[in-house]
Amino acid sequence: MLSFLPVLVFPLLMAAAGVRDAISYTIPNWMPLALAGAFLVAAPLAGLGWAAIGLHLAVGFGALFIGMAMFALGWLGGGDAKLFAAAALWFGWPGVVAFVLVTALYGGLFTVLLLMARKYAPPRLIGAWPNELFQQDAAIPYGVALALGALTVFPGSEIFAAGVAA
Repeated sequence: MLSFLPVLVFPLLMAAAGVRDAISYTIPNWMPLALAGAFLVAAPLAGLGWAAIGLHLAVGFGALFIGMAMFALGWLGGGDAKLFAAAALWFGWPGVVAFVLVTALYGGLFTVLLLMARKYAPPRLIGAWPNELFQQDAAIPYGVALALGALTVFPGSEIFAAGVAA
């Protein structure tokens, strides 16, 4: 029964992070930390071997390095970089490739739709939203794209399959 943990924890935390980013433009540190901690518990319960867990950890650290570089260049927020690394940890190699590609597609689509909404949305919608999401010069909360990409790719991931089969 506990092997089903990754099937529940990962999508819930990723969805919560995406919603939180859209509403508050922040992803609290506890969310990526909870994702990383949950992975360390869920991976052995799902039956992943030590070699597979090591590869997932390597991918997570690599993603953290890439995320920090993107943050330093001003391409991502700090919370987005940490969320990217925590999600990549769950996908490992080669699953992270699909995650990155799907997330990039969602990121592009979300950006275009958000820019269109900012230009054409009725003032009532803009005034009803709790933050500056619909303001012309506001940043794009990329945690939304990270969550959508993760939720799309997760059912095909190694840990999901192991969690369901175990």
